[in-house]
Amino acid sequence: MNSCAGENLPIDVTDILARLKRLSAAEEFFEVLGVSYDPKVLNVSRLHIMKRMGQYLAEEVNSDLQDKAIAAHARATLERAYEDFATSSPLAHRVFKVLKDRDPAKAAAPCRTFVPLDSILTPFGKK
Repeated sequence: MNSCAGENLPIDVTDILARLKRLSAAEEFFEVLGVSYDPKVLNVSRLHIMKRMGQYLAEEVNSDLQDKAIAAHARATLERAYEDFATSSPLAHRVFKVLKDRDPAKAAAPCRTFVPLDSILTPFGKK
C-alpha cells in the first residue's frame, strides 16, 4: 500500500470541488483525499476506479454542501470505488459501456449480412 503524505492529517477541504476538478492523475486524487492504495491495483484499474468514483459522487454529492461534507463524501466514494476493484477484476463490474455491451453471460445478437446474388454474379470491373 502506498501511504499518502496527508493520510494521518486532516484533509485540506478549502474549495475541494474546484481542486478535484483540476486533478488529472488518479494518484493525485488519492493524495489530495488522503486515501492509501496499492500501486499494482491502481495500475490495472485506474480508469475503472475513477469512473466508479464519479458515478458514486454523482449519486451522493450536492454542490450546495459545505466543503467539509464534500471532502468527506469524495474520500468515502474513492475508498469505496477502490475497494470495488481491489477485491475483484474490472470485468466483474463492467463500468464502461464497451464492457457492458460485450458481457459473455449474455448471448450475442445474431448478425446476418445480406449480399445480393447480383453483386456476386457481376463480372469484375463491370457495373
